[in-house]
Amino acid sequence: MKYFVVDAFADKIFEGNPAGVCIMNDWISDELMQKIAMENNLSETAFAVKDADYYQLRWFAPGGEVNLCGHATLATAFVILNYYEKQLDSVKFNTISGELTVNKQDDLYELDFPSVPSEEISITDQMINALGTVPKEAWLNRDLVFILESEEEVKNVNPDFALLERLPDGLGVCVTAEGSKFDFVSRAFFPKLKVNEDPVTGSLHCSLIPLWTIRLGKEEMVARQISTRGGTLYCKHEDTRVKIAGRAALYSIAELYIAENK
Repeated sequence: MKYFVVDAFADKIFEGNPAGVCIMNDWISDELMQKIAMENNLSETAFAVKDADYYQLRWFAPGGEVNLCGHATLATAFVILNYYEKQLDSVKFNTISGELTVNKQDDLYELDFPSVPSEEISITDQMINALGTVPKEAWLNRDLVFILESEEEVKNVNPDFALLERLPDGLGVCVTAEGSKFDFVSRAFFPKLKVNEDPVTGSLHCSLIPLWTIRLGKEEMVARQISTRGGTLYCKHEDTRVKIAGRAALYSIAELYIAENK
């Protein structure tokens, strides 16, 4: 099986978020896809199979399958549009989260994703202890989102990952604040999926974009995930959809030597 590693939301390699990508002729077992994701040990490995004029797409983290992943979708589109179907400038995916489209615009890859609403919740002592800081607000969708006082606080937050993993709500945990150079900044942690800090999380911005649209009064924003690697996301809010664009850089092409257990 051919295997690509692509740095998504990156202007050059060693930035953004690396994702594994496997474009397959037919599906292999869930167990084998999970083992490959664990062996790759990246935050996500994407598996895609062409079906008529679109691709079926699934995402596996080392800790299990996820329902939506932005950076691995961008990485998969990058691979398809540059190595499999160079004549196209758009690719459609059928996923557990519905139909997702990625459009190539010069050197940007724009994701068309569903907007994710959030519900404000009460801040608990358990949350404060896990984060190591007191957030201004707490919101819940698939993930827990904490709004902090400043960009500096987001940069310096040092959570206890064992305590984050024990929080009853949320798959992932995000901290975010208004930015100085960028409209807003964030960091993301997924210890429940065996990923402590995720470098750049496209799916997270499905909820961050509507939250910051309300706060900033802007439909178009530029966001930065300020992990060690860092990544820039060009964001638009369009009613029930969000557009998230970024660049990508190829790191490697390899061959996986695997076989199903008979």
